[in-house]
Amino acid sequence: MTAYLVRRIGQSVVLLVLVTAIAFGLMRLAPGGPEAVYALSPSMRAEDLARIRASFGLDQPIHIQYAKWATGMLSGDWGRSYRDSRPVRDVILDRVPATLELTVTALTFAVIVGIAIGVLGALRPHSFSDYLATVGAMLALSIPTFWFGLMVIFLFAARLGWIPSGGRATMGGDASLPDRLHHLVAPALVLGLVLVATWSRYTRASLLETIGQDYVRTARAKGLEESHVIWGHAFRNSLGPLLTLAGLQLPFLFGGALVTESVFTWPGMGRLFVDSLGYRDYPVLMGVLVVTAVLVILSNLLADLLVGFTDPRVRMR
Repeated sequence: MTAYLVRRIGQSVVLLVLVTAIAFGLMRLAPGGPEAVYALSPSMRAEDLARIRASFGLDQPIHIQYAKWATGMLSGDWGRSYRDSRPVRDVILDRVPATLELTVTALTFAVIVGIAIGVLGALRPHSFSDYLATVGAMLALSIPTFWFGLMVIFLFAARLGWIPSGGRATMGGDASLPDRLHHLVAPALVLGLVLVATWSRYTRASLLETIGQDYVRTARAKGLEESHVIWGHAFRNSLGPLLTLAGLQLPFLFGGALVTESVFTWPGMGRLFVDSLGYRDYPVLMGVLVVTAVLVILSNLLADLLVGFTDPRVRMR
């Protein structure tokens, strides 16, 4: 177990270095940057632009720029935003709570509803409710997140006035818990919709496979109650694929949060990433990328470890 953990941590570090190096190189090759903003001024001279590049270290070879940036990230100096000169770490940390609030709520909703639908479909395969859940899952997977979010705003905010059209709290209000929940419901449901479809399909397939195993038939033959057979034997041994799914879904969760936060003007990291793209604020973009990559890598590692603990058939060597 220890050797497996050390090996996976080493692989994660190598993967993080590769991801950040490729992203850093692509951003340096992309047009724009701090000198591009100043270059728009008709009074800006070539020597002034050269001085600006030197002050940001952009005149150095790209591998030296990456080494300095990586060293700064490890030491806690993530650089400064090109947009307002604020420390990148402070800019990102201000947005992390909003993103966690949205993604955790959406994932919790998806897990609870998706598992419930999946278990129902596995216990009653080929029934009307199973077919209805299958059709609903296909529709949810087919609807683009941005379109669904816009339709929710158009119908429930603009037409019916049931929900706010965006934001995390009412401007000028006291930001009370009921007010924040009122703003959270719509984006969390939109973000969790596709996740519900995925969780329900995986739960149904995994539980159906487990129910057909010999040890489940043996448990029934011993006269155990059906609820104990399903939840104590079948469902427990179906958790392996679901735990793996939880780790694999985090990238999709952040990708969906980027779109959802943009549609609902939710002040999270996804909205920050989109705004930073428009301002060509590369230090902030790299900071958001690193935070997201670390969370994704850690979630996959945690999912692998949980599979090993919950399923004795898995041996980590």
